[in-house]
Amino acid sequence: MQTSFIVTFIGDDRPGLVEQLSAVIEKNQGNWHESKLSQLGGKFAGLILVSLPDDGGPSLEADLAALAASGISVRVTPLETTASVQAASPVPGREITLTVIGPDRRGIVREISAALAQRQINVLEMDTDVQSAPMSAEPIFRACIEAWIPEEANMDDLQASLDEIADNMTLEIDLV
Repeated sequence: MQTSFIVTFIGDDRPGLVEQLSAVIEKNQGNWHESKLSQLGGKFAGLILVSLPDDGGPSLEADLAALAASGISVRVTPLETTASVQAASPVPGREITLTVIGPDRRGIVREISAALAQRQINVLEMDTDVQSAPMSAEPIFRACIEAWIPEEANMDDLQASLDEIADNMTLEIDLV
């Protein structure tokens, strides 16, 4: 029988960091299933879904905790069952994508995420970035948000809310 875990980590970005993590997972008879890894602010961080024999959790946790000596902070979160690794059946609905671009300012993510949450729209994945505008070097915020919208959600209402946010914050928000 197998048990699944989410391994969350962060460390200074450097070559070999992923290899260190994968070696510990393999040493503990673990299988690396899915991951989201990214460089952010000079750090390298990520989430890894792993499975290993039922009795392997404590050993995996101890071996990963030992990576702190090399500057990697790790947290291991057990999942209830291997079946929970399977994607849960979402409520009836469909996937939508929002793209956002505009002058960087405080509150953009809060405003958009609040509009989604009020309508029970679940964020599946979100990538954000701030870059300098080509001519002015003004910081430009960009986001791509994949979300699941329930069948009963009113798309016109969502679009109106996003349009209001876009107007108030000088953003371009496209909903597909």
